[in-house]
Parts: sequence; structure tokens; C-alpha cells
Amino acid sequence: MSMSQTGRGAIRKQVQLPLSVAFRISMLNIRVRFLRSLITAAGVMLGIALFTAVRTANLYAPPLDPNDPVALETATRQTWLVVMSLVLSAVGITNSMLMAVAERFREIGTMKCLGALDSFIVKLFFIEAGLMGIVASLVGFGVGWGLVTLINLFRLGASIFGAVSPLAWLVLLGQAIGIGAVLTVVATILPAYRAAKMPPAAALRVEV
Repeated sequence: MSMSQTGRGAIRKQVQLPLSVAFRISMLNIRVRFLRSLITAAGVMLGIALFTAVRTANLYAPPLDPNDPVALETATRQTWLVVMSLVLSAVGITNSMLMAVAERFREIGTMKCLGALDSFIVKLFFIEAGLMGIVASLVGFGVGWGLVTLINLFRLGASIFGAVSPLAWLVLLGQAIGIGAVLTVVATILPAYRAAKMPPAAALRVEV
């Protein structure tokens, strides 16, 4: 093997960093920018809390009568309210992540000058967004479930605890976490693409 081939192999090993390294860098970015991460996660948390509250109220409520126009209109209104809240959460996440990219121009430029691939930069933002989405979804599920359960506990008494099967709660928890994680990752596609396509030299010249 020639010296040039050995050098290219060493560079390739250095550039193609493992997933664990991207995970550690993402965790560090969340800690360093904790306040911004908290604001981003709060948007997801509120959207998931509303989703969970509506679904929890439906689980406690009697079955919907398809012949009752008032009940159908109420259910439709609740569905649109949840959808709009999730859309607004996605817009807020995208805006927050775009601002995070602008704040990290020099950091991203330095990593790319040191040999980081575009896929590694994208991976960083997706891991960061996914972690925030999962944590925010768990908190949002707890808030939405807790508030509605507390209200129904005062209204209906302790009998509500046996009214819904544990499997239904697990399904609802899985839905909440899935929606929150997918929402944050989808909303991060544009910021991650922008960060990955950033010219390294131009990024290093930016003063933030």
C-alpha cells in the first residue's frame, strides 16, 4: 500500500465519525444552549399536551354518537384545534432551529474544515431535534394526562381509574412520543440541510 493510499485511509477514518460521537456532540449542544433548547421543547410540549388532553378526555367520555350533530361538530373542532397546534409547534421548531444554525456558523464551518461530512452535520441536528422531541413529548403527555385526569377525578370520582385499560394508555403514550419525535425531526429538515450545505470558508468569516 502506498503512502498516499494510507493517508487517504487515515483521513477517511477520521471523517466518518461514529454515531456515538454525534450523540455526544448533540448532548453538549443542548446543554450549552439549554435556554433555547427549552423554548424549542416547550412548543412541542404544549402541542403534545393538547393532543393528549383531547385524547384523554375522549377516553373518559362515553362513546361518540354518530347521529348527534353537536357531538360530531365538537369532535371535529377538537381535531382541528389539535392539528393547528401541532402545525404551529412545527413552525416554531423550524424557526428556532434556523436561528440555532445562524448562531453556530463558525462552529459548523470549523467542523467542515476539519473534514466533517455533510451527512454528519445533518445527523447532529436530527439527533438534537429527536432528543428534544422525545423529552418534550413525555412531559407533554404527563401534563395533558394529568390535567384531564385531575378534572375528571373531581367530576366522576375514583371510578375513572378503572374506566380505561392500561393498554389504551400505552397506545396513547406511544402516539404522543411518536408524533412529537416525528414533528421535531420533520421541522429540522430545512435547518439541517442549510447547515450541511454551508460553505466552510464563508461560515468561518461570519461574525455572530
